[in-house]
Amino acid sequence: MTQMTSHAIRIDQHGGPEELKLVEVQVGEPGPGEIRIRHKAIGLNFIDVYQRSGLYPLPMPLQLGMEASGIVEAVGEGVTHLQPGDRAAYASQPPGSYCEVRVMPAKCVCKLPDAISFETGAAMMLKGLTAQYLLRRTQPQGGLKEGDFVLFHAAAGGVGLIACQWAKAMGLRLIGTAGSDEKCALAESLGAAFVINYAKEDFVARVKEITGGQGVKVVYDSVGRDTFDRSLDCLRPFGLMVSFGNASGPVAPFSPGILGPKGSLYVTRQTLFSHITTRESTQEMADDLFDMVASGKVKIRIGQRFALADVAAAHRALEARKTTGCTILTL
Repeated sequence: MTQMTSHAIRIDQHGGPEELKLVEVQVGEPGPGEIRIRHKAIGLNFIDVYQRSGLYPLPMPLQLGMEASGIVEAVGEGVTHLQPGDRAAYASQPPGSYCEVRVMPAKCVCKLPDAISFETGAAMMLKGLTAQYLLRRTQPQGGLKEGDFVLFHAAAGGVGLIACQWAKAMGLRLIGTAGSDEKCALAESLGAAFVINYAKEDFVARVKEITGGQGVKVVYDSVGRDTFDRSLDCLRPFGLMVSFGNASGPVAPFSPGILGPKGSLYVTRQTLFSHITTRESTQEMADDLFDMVASGKVKIRIGQRFALADVAAAHRALEARKTTGCTILTL
């Protein structure tokens, strides 16, 4: 079997960014249902922080990273949708994208259209597919219609800026929250109908003011502990609370009994990987994302670039909420 070496980022125990180590690993040939891919760019996501810190515990040692783009070098038995030389991008389990070359399951790897660059491909797959399943697949009772209000926390983040544009293309009125005037201005420039600086304003009061006291049909919340309880108060009767992240920490336990007096609300905890369990669903979602990006309706904003060896600094910036848009690691 052919063996090669690759630089990779690994942790040997859960902890802070200081645990991220640059190491050399052996890379072999792909087995059945696998490919070997040489990366051109790597995406950074908050799930990487959760896995590094132990919020989402995984066996050690652990090579981090859930998203990247590159060139397919080899394919294993049974892989028919990719071939050597293909441009490709993915958001996929298991972790391991923080590297130069890897062998991985082919199921969630998609051909990257020529019109989309490697950097954009690496920046958009996990975040773009997340925006896709949130706005297209995770909808309140009766669905979402043109003119409906939705609330999106962390609107200037990687997922948020994609969602602002996607919601505008759907005719939705997205109310975006962020922690600074600069981030609010960015979200507004990319399609948010209204913005709220939660460092200065009571976002519940502003949502009620914007919606004429009615509330929104759905709240999309990746912040978690700091926003969850008050987000419930932003919903109209039968509204949907969508939790899909924990940037400020996990949501505290709560009694379902509170949902009745607040308007018979619905609550769901979503994760991308439930939506991309099959090759068919992954490709369907990716095709929708590729169409939105290629058409110009959604532009992928890369706000930060770090070298692979500087990934600890990238994690610190992400955790300190000093990033806007997408962050990538370069090779």
